[in-house]
Parts: sequence; structure tokens; C-alpha cells
Amino acid sequence: MLLAGLFAPRADGPLTGRGGPVGPDAHVGAVLLVDAANVIGSRPTGWWRDRPGAARNFVDRVRAAVDDGRIAAPVVIVLEGAARSGVAAGTTDGVTVVHATGSGDDTLLEVAADAPGSVTLVSADRALCRQAEALGATLERPGWLLHLLDG
Repeated sequence: MLLAGLFAPRADGPLTGRGGPVGPDAHVGAVLLVDAANVIGSRPTGWWRDRPGAARNFVDRVRAAVDDGRIAAPVVIVLEGAARSGVAAGTTDGVTVVHATGSGDDTLLEVAADAPGSVTLVSADRALCRQAEALGATLERPGWLLHLLDG
């Protein structure tokens, strides 16, 4: 398993938004898995000038969306490269940040394979999406998530 306890049962029940599982087609046991590099990179916001800052802003936006019920938890965001220094690894407010020690795609696939329930991967990386689908994941494009964050 990639991270010991990443999908361990919690004493206080599943991670959810304030009113329970929320968001489009939310259900208990579902994991939203985010290819942060792909989603952040899908908009030309100048993210390349400050990768750690862009990662921090993105994770803060996802946490806010979980908190106000636009996205259901649990959410797992994988950061790679310089973006890792922008956000500490760990779980806060229903959002788990995982630092890829090697390939971000390999880490995303390992998290998808380890998840006990259904996984929705957010990415536009065609090769990664094909591999994740082979593991049983469903797919959403970055625009879907960004629309929810802009909500």
C-alpha cells in the first residue's frame, strides 16, 4: 500500500462534506483522485512561475469546495516535483495531499489500485487515463473539477 492508513476506516465515519456526501453523483466509499499537475496546468495562469504557490492555491480551493459542499470527500491530490514544497503531505479538511517521490502518474495509479471503493480520476493525460480505467476508475476532465471550484 502506498501510504499506510490512507484508506483506513475512521472512528468518526467516512470523510464527507458538512452535510454528508455531496457533489455530483456522490456516494460513500468513492474517492476523488486528482492529478494536480494536469489540472493546474490546464489553465495558463502563470503557474509555471511559482509551482509551490500554484499548488497551495489549488489545494486551498479544493479544501474550501469540500468544506462548503461543492465536492464530496475524500479527495486525494497527488503533487509532484517543485509543487510538493507548496503543501505539506497529509490530510486536512477531508483532502489528502500525497507527495509523489517519483513519477506522479505511478503514484496516482498506485493510489487508485489501493483504494477500497470506487475511484474517479481527474486528469486529461490520455495514457494515465487508460491505465486508470483498466484499474476500474472512472474519469473526469480538469474542466469538470475547475467548474466545481469556480462554483
